[in-house]
Amino acid sequence: MSDTEDLVTQIETLGQKLAQARASIASRFLGQDRVVDLTLTALICGGHAVLIGLPGLGKTRLVDTLSTVMGLDGNRIQFTPDLMPADILGSEVLDSLPDGTRQFRFVEGPIFCQLLMADEINRASPRTQSALLQAMQEREVTIAGQHRPLGRPFHVLATQNPLEQEGTYPLPEAQLDRFLVQIDVPYPDRATERDILIATTGATEEQATAVFTADGLLAAQTLLRRMPVGDAIVEMILDLVRSCRPDADAPAAIRGAVSWGPGPRAAQALMMCVRAQALLEGRLAPTADDVRKMAGPVLKHRMALSFAARARGEDLDAIIDTIAADVTRTTRAA
Repeated sequence: MSDTEDLVTQIETLGQKLAQARASIASRFLGQDRVVDLTLTALICGGHAVLIGLPGLGKTRLVDTLSTVMGLDGNRIQFTPDLMPADILGSEVLDSLPDGTRQFRFVEGPIFCQLLMADEINRASPRTQSALLQAMQEREVTIAGQHRPLGRPFHVLATQNPLEQEGTYPLPEAQLDRFLVQIDVPYPDRATERDILIATTGATEEQATAVFTADGLLAAQTLLRRMPVGDAIVEMILDLVRSCRPDADAPAAIRGAVSWGPGPRAAQALMMCVRAQALLEGRLAPTADDVRKMAGPVLKHRMALSFAARARGEDLDAIIDTIAADVTRTTRAA
């Protein structure tokens, strides 16, 4: 078998396994297929995700289910205004030994896991939020001058309440950029809400089953990077990301509405996400439609509307959709 045929076989096998994972998650997290797909995208890309939605929409349930399905060691932290960095990272304690001497012993915090759920991350102070920055980028933390590696793989799935609610602290731009995708969790429709009502208030509930292991997920992340991406798709990704920066060459819709735009990390994230989107849909390579579909989740939290645009009632989702459609049309025409 040639290398190309072997790669095709591996990608097809991974696609089938991801379909099983989706089905297992969907048995407990009903009617939110797009949310499930984006969360799986973050995991198989080796990235982190922030889920934004009102309380009670099942964000915590989704992350708990993912921990089981993906075979990961998971921990949960409830972020509150009085949470301190040591409550996340861990700390050193002074132990008395039997011979009368004393020495410091490091007690690991909940961040030492493979899947960390940061629940209501924007409830904590900026000082505590910043404790995650090194962990999310470098997969290690530095405590008392010593570098301590985290679990492999290591993913943060954060939940966030809308910023309009009281008692929240907006995440800084540097930390938002660490999240591969932003996932908006909407209200379910009536039929889905009825299914949820019946499924969660009976004597028994559907249980998720493990589909992946930690090593299996690491292998999937490596395989995803081998998926081919055509030159036209690469150019489309570059055009899209660069068009969203409010500089002199930007489209008028961006110059007059966006105060800051995405950096190179956004292009990297979009390249990985379009591969994952193709894989989830059973294809061997990404297309222009994948770029357009993933533009919002990848770019939205890496951009900000200007004050004037907010006053005019402009919508960032609509702006990204417009730019993505223009870039897609231009690339296809060329």
